Amino acid sequence: MPKRNRAKTTRVTPAVVSNFPIVGIGASAGGLAAFEAFFSGIPLNIDPGMAFVLVQHLSPDHTSMLAELVQRYTRMVVVEVEDGMKVEPNCVYIIPPGRNMAFLNGSLQLLEPTAGHGHRLPIDFFFHSLAQDLHERSIGIILSGTGSDGTQGISAIKEEGGMVMAQTPETTEYDGMPLSAIATGLVDSILSPSEMANQLIVYTVNTFGNHEGYQTGSQPKFHNMMDKIFILLRSQTGHDFSQYKPSTIGRRIERRLAIHQIESIDEYVKYLQQTPLEVEALFHDLLIGVTNFFRDPEAFVVLQEVILPKLFALKAEREVLRIWCVGCSTGEEAYSIAILLKEHMETQQLNVLVQLFATDIDAHAIAIARSGIYPAAIAADISPERLKRFFIAEPDGSYRIHKSIRDMLIFSEQNISKDPPFSKLDLISCRNLLIYMNSDLQKKIIPLFHYALNPEGILFLGSSESIGEFSNLFTILDQKSKFFQCKEEMNTSQRTLLDRTLLNAGITRTFAMRTVEKNNVAEKLPLRELMEQTLLRRIPLSGAIVNEQGDIVYLHGRTGMYLELPTGEMGVYNILKTAREGLRRDLTMALHAAISSHESVSSNFLHVQNLGMTLTLHLSSKTALRESPLYIVIFEEVIPEHSITEGAIEYPALGTKPTDEGKRIAMLQQELYEQEAFLQIANRKLETSNEELKSYNEEMQSLNEELQSTNEELETSKEELQSLNEELSTVNTELQTKVADLSHANNDMNNLLAGTNIGTVFVDHKLCILRFTPAVTNIIHLILTDLGRPVGHIASNMMGYDTFVSDIQSVLNTLIPKEAEVQTREGKWYSMRIQPYRTIENVIEGAVISFIDISEIVQMREELQKANRLSRLAIVVHDAIDAITVQDLDGHMLAWNPGAVRMYGWSEEEALRMNVRDRIAGADREEEIFKIKQLSRSEILEPYSSQRICKDRSVSDVRITSTALVNSAGEMYAIATTERLIPKKNTKRTDA
Repeated sequence: MPKRNRAKTTRVTPAVVSNFPIVGIGASAGGLAAFEAFFSGIPLNIDPGMAFVLVQHLSPDHTSMLAELVQRYTRMVVVEVEDGMKVEPNCVYIIPPGRNMAFLNGSLQLLEPTAGHGHRLPIDFFFHSLAQDLHERSIGIILSGTGSDGTQGISAIKEEGGMVMAQTPETTEYDGMPLSAIATGLVDSILSPSEMANQLIVYTVNTFGNHEGYQTGSQPKFHNMMDKIFILLRSQTGHDFSQYKPSTIGRRIERRLAIHQIESIDEYVKYLQQTPLEVEALFHDLLIGVTNFFRDPEAFVVLQEVILPKLFALKAEREVLRIWCVGCSTGEEAYSIAILLKEHMETQQLNVLVQLFATDIDAHAIAIARSGIYPAAIAADISPERLKRFFIAEPDGSYRIHKSIRDMLIFSEQNISKDPPFSKLDLISCRNLLIYMNSDLQKKIIPLFHYALNPEGILFLGSSESIGEFSNLFTILDQKSKFFQCKEEMNTSQRTLLDRTLLNAGITRTFAMRTVEKNNVAEKLPLRELMEQTLLRRIPLSGAIVNEQGDIVYLHGRTGMYLELPTGEMGVYNILKTAREGLRRDLTMALHAAISSHESVSSNFLHVQNLGMTLTLHLSSKTALRESPLYIVIFEEVIPEHSITEGAIEYPALGTKPTDEGKRIAMLQQELYEQEAFLQIANRKLETSNEELKSYNEEMQSLNEELQSTNEELETSKEELQSLNEELSTVNTELQTKVADLSHANNDMNNLLAGTNIGTVFVDHKLCILRFTPAVTNIIHLILTDLGRPVGHIASNMMGYDTFVSDIQSVLNTLIPKEAEVQTREGKWYSMRIQPYRTIENVIEGAVISFIDISEIVQMREELQKANRLSRLAIVVHDAIDAITVQDLDGHMLAWNPGAVRMYGWSEEEALRMNVRDRIAGADREEEIFKIKQLSRSEILEPYSSQRICKDRSVSDVRITSTALVNSAGEMYAIATTERLIPKKNTKRTDA
């Protein structure tokens, strides 16, 4: 297997790809999911080095959200196109709704669509302009969608050497567009959208980022490898491409190398040897025949107005006009010529036979041409009148060529370089085929065309083609439109070249003799007709050819003796109505018997009164052909068995006495007259029925035409509805995505509001409740059935706040937010904020009331206030001269101020480890403990004097004021003392 490049992991910047390619991506219904998969497949660490233009069928009545949705799946800039916008690499551009878009000189141009709704083909329109401007740097991708939009556009891209990809039908929501593109045989890769991105990047890097890799056509090795490729192609397909232009072949092979990620041409040769399917793919790639109906319209106008009248003027009635369309591809051009021929013959009422041969080397293209089925995109190239007249709309939206045009053409496979050509032609159309051939092959083919054409025959070439050095073989009729007229003279060197060409093409002497024999047979036919006419003139027979109704189609001989023209308006003559007296009854019976039995019927000895003479006839009625609904009536005059001299017929004399035999004859004659009268009445009834049936048939035909017109209107409506359905499908997909986003946002918002435990109420201008969060039910008694009720009608749990409704109305009137603190009956505090409800468009649509639980904040605030008061008290205690202490009910020290440190000498740390018993002198200890117990029993304890032991073991006389400390429950938990030193004259020491 050949060595292949791997996808680069480094970034490809615009500097690497100076002339960056542009990727046109076409989609319709189901395209959003395909876009998501495509852009999600582009690696985040790679700059693709190309621009992407998205063309989707969008409803002109809805604002597109496609740019916003696509932006989620790529880090590239995504914008909706504005008129004249310049295209930059690594950006995504999206067509706006209700516009056609084209690419020209690096910018995107927007145009108003000219086709009606349902007939717009924006993808084809853009792809055509992209191919014409960028040539081989144009890339087309067809994704999910219905119809066939994009099929004609990828043909234009392939013609210019670009690359085409299509989504695998199995991965699409609607496979119409991908299947239509794949059916052309022009698609290079059929992949899922997620696989396309990597393939696309590798292709562009190999083709445009490393362009020197394949341009080695001047090297002998390159030519050698090309010859090997030609050998492989010829051995498998039977066709030789060695005489095609190397530049054309080289570009096609480069594309195949880039598609398969093969580094060198010698590796590609090995790959071809190992992969027969690639040989077929290369063969079809080399045979890309891009065509369309009435291509180069100006040239077809010249063909219609100048060339065809010239050709028909050379043809007599019933002569044959022979035309050869060389390289017909999928048949569009051949059918275009047939349509012009049909129009010209009907307009001029010409009775000329037409033989139109269309040939091509590509069997697949010939199969498409034979089927005569084309996508809906051909409506852009064909006028509505011709489309309605020469095409039949199929249920899937495609068009089938009308049978009257299809029957004019004969399609066949033919290689013009080796197969025998057609001969005695009046017109050869060979357009855009010679440009792919080198000069040597062109020098063989141009004389071949001269040989195949009749004198004064016309050669029709493409806009970029010419007859070269063979100006003495052709006269220029129209240089711009490339029409050349055949000359008769040919010099010796050109005749030798032509003979060699014909020999190579397989035209031998046997073939020439066979042609002569056919011509001789054709020349003998007039002599036979002349002999038959001469013999018929010498035989005294008269007759007529009629149809089943008795209408005369053809007369022979002197039929006036038997038929008489009726009076009145002239129309189709009926043999039963024009038959003379005595012939009508038997003629009716004989014709009816011949129709019923399909065999010959004869009536003998009929007496016909004509100009005073009585003729005796032999009548024979028989079918002209067993398969044909026509009948031959032969009148033959005979001599009666009982005749008198000079041929007179003997009849009974008038006035003679009738015999028994005469009575019998009279009775039979009377019966015959009655039967004749009956038959005449039956004939009249039959004629009346026929006239009624004709009238009914005309009405049915008129009704059928009306139904056909209605059907065409319904087809048009169906196309419009299908297009509308595609657009609505796209809008629906966008809205579904938006609904999903909105659902996620609502879920997030609900969880956010519930998680924050913030009570919120939304009211409208009338103060009616729109929505509320669960947390608000603790403040206002709301249930789900309260939605729509005025907020003032709902019972509130707030205490001391009666202006709730008026405050909301005031905010709506002034648009000034209002804040307040409210308390519920449970003692909880809330911060209430009322503010206007503003939409994204800054429109006031009501008010929002939010409640935030601040109970802890209020409690903390009260505690802080208490702490502040205690702090101020602590400052007083700290700076006091007296000793201030706090002890629990057991006497353990809890607080010790600096005054106590100065007075007793113990530090605060030392004092807090002591008990009050340790500081009371021995004589006063019991009395002191008793007083403390009095204080614990809530008895009033007056200030008293006592003695306290200092750290230096001295005893100080102090004046003590004791105060009970009580908690919020009214229980005493500690005792605070204020101790002031009483001065003494003598201070004694103690060891107690």
